Amino acid sequence: MSELVTTKKLADHDGFYSDLLNAHKGLDAADSHALNARLVLILANHVGDRATLKQALDLARAEEESL
Repeated sequence: MSELVTTKKLADHDGFYSDLLNAHKGLDAADSHALNARLVLILANHVGDRATLKQALDLARAEEESL
């Protein structure tokens, strides 16, 4: 099992965020949700370790609940 890396590794956070927003341009809510789902599945396949993915899900849920 790999540990989830939570330290910042992405060199250009703002650039990625801009790319993400651009990918959603012109999409309605349903298509936007579908894009997010496809992106999650593509990245999950890249990670390839279910335990690490579970850590990410738990962290994302905990951060959502703390808002």
